Amino acid sequence: MHWSLLTSAPLAIQLHLLTVVPSFFLGTWLLFLSKKGTKIHRAVGFLYMTLMTVTAITSLFIQSIRPGHFTAVHLFIPLTLWGVGSALWAIRKKDVAEHKRAMYGLYIGGLALAGAFTLYPGRLLHQFFFKGN
Repeated sequence: MHWSLLTSAPLAIQLHLLTVVPSFFLGTWLLFLSKKGTKIHRAVGFLYMTLMTVTAITSLFIQSIRPGHFTAVHLFIPLTLWGVGSALWAIRKKDVAEHKRAMYGLYIGGLALAGAFTLYPGRLLHQFFFKGN
């Protein structure tokens, strides 16, 4: 791992990583390890949703592959925001099944799939993990 790549990255990328990394771990805990419906689940879930929203918004400012243009990975921005809104709406309506579907969709689409795109050759995280400077 080559930490200098991250410390010299643009601020938007640094903020994005500061929100997406904890989102991954919190999301994993929420979906697979926590007891659902408890106060701690709701509190951590609120933090997770906040972090995912900030993650999506910071993505708008990351355009290092094609400066001034969006790429295919930016399609995850509205999908992530939709997922957050859908999950919140569903749980407010006490529709636990829909909330669960929205949360799994948010985790798989907003974290796993979007994260996989960041490991594509030429992207910063690919260089961080596999190539170095």
